[in-house]
Amino acid sequence: MEWWLALVIIFGGLFLLMATGMPVAFGFALVNLVGMFVFMGGQAAFSGLILSMSNALTVFSLIPVPLFVLMGEVLWHSGIGIRAIDVLEKWLGRMPGRLSVLSVVAGVIFAAVSGSNMANTALLGSVLGQDMEKRGYKKAMILGPIMGSGALAMMIPPSTLGVLCATIGKISVGRLLVAIIVPGLLLAVLYALYIIIRCHIQPELAPSYHVDATSLRRKVIDSIKYLFPLAIIILLTVGLLFFGVATPSESAAVGCLGSCILGVAIGGTKWVKKSILGTLRVTVMAFTIIMSATVYSQLLAFSGASRGLVEFVVGMDVSPVLTIILMQIGLILLGGPMEELTLMMIALPLYMPIVTALGFDPVWFGVLILLNVEIALLSPPFGMVLFVMKGVAAQDTTMGDVFRSAIPFCILQAIAMALIISFPSIALWLPKMMM
Repeated sequence: MEWWLALVIIFGGLFLLMATGMPVAFGFALVNLVGMFVFMGGQAAFSGLILSMSNALTVFSLIPVPLFVLMGEVLWHSGIGIRAIDVLEKWLGRMPGRLSVLSVVAGVIFAAVSGSNMANTALLGSVLGQDMEKRGYKKAMILGPIMGSGALAMMIPPSTLGVLCATIGKISVGRLLVAIIVPGLLLAVLYALYIIIRCHIQPELAPSYHVDATSLRRKVIDSIKYLFPLAIIILLTVGLLFFGVATPSESAAVGCLGSCILGVAIGGTKWVKKSILGTLRVTVMAFTIIMSATVYSQLLAFSGASRGLVEFVVGMDVSPVLTIILMQIGLILLGGPMEELTLMMIALPLYMPIVTALGFDPVWFGVLILLNVEIALLSPPFGMVLFVMKGVAAQDTTMGDVFRSAIPFCILQAIAMALIISFPSIALWLPKMMM
């Protein structure tokens, strides 16, 4: 069978099952089952399928996933994240677009706490959206900053999606988690600069309002009490990786232990049950998807689709950088109606052999994949973050308002991607300094 025909059959079957509303993991499992039988044949296909599923989950690199999830669940349900945002609000003073800038800062914090784009957007919309509406902020300065900041989750370590991306793409987990630090902060800085500059030019978008003065002593005390311990946990988790003191699994365990101690000290023990149940739900979902993705990549290899696609792309008369750009455009178009893990499951098994054949750094490409998925989730008209925002926004908000507000932040994300493609050291200089 021709490689392109095998690719069309595998993709066509997958999208057909997804169109019926079947859960993504089950859709992949069914395609894998039928595909392995067709391309391997007989009972050996089922024996190979079971062995592949077992091998996919019995790898040491997956240990950080439940630990990072538990860390985020504890910090969220114990209320530490909300208190940290209250402290940061006091430090912002009377800058233009104060609450919009706060949503960016809060987005970074919640990204480090929860790691979920959808949850971040819904939370920021619920916590800050109503207050911004009461203060007279226009839709562009309410919806856009919240959506852009909510989508930061995958670009701020410790990132569960970063671990999953590395696992599916066979990339170093530790190097990828360190590599996303600078691009994630670059995005946050671009967002904040855009908000401040635009609100300075058009002050009617974010009217100024009276802010109760808070003494420096009160700010410092609250920062030491709520902000400093949270920053220590996050920096310690990433720092252990950076200095080579611990593996990703060990640093995740340290961060998880620190979050539990901080949760008990500040929030008591009411968060324990919710955190454990939330961790179980997310971990089971993530592991099921990883299991399916691993078999899916093997199916592409058995069918000859991966090898044929690599040979076709490498043989094209275009520059390698243009190939990378075309791959990113394809991901953006494909990623609108898809959940982030689904998009990575489809793209990484196809793209990584091409990236390796073209001689690019897999860690650099992993950063581009994560940023690309973020752009896809925010891009009109199908980005899933847009619909989450519509669900938590004021009743008079239309989808047109949401789309128009998202476009500037999509442009900022595209600028960040262009910078990382043009200057790979933005993503790679920190990993190269790792011990």
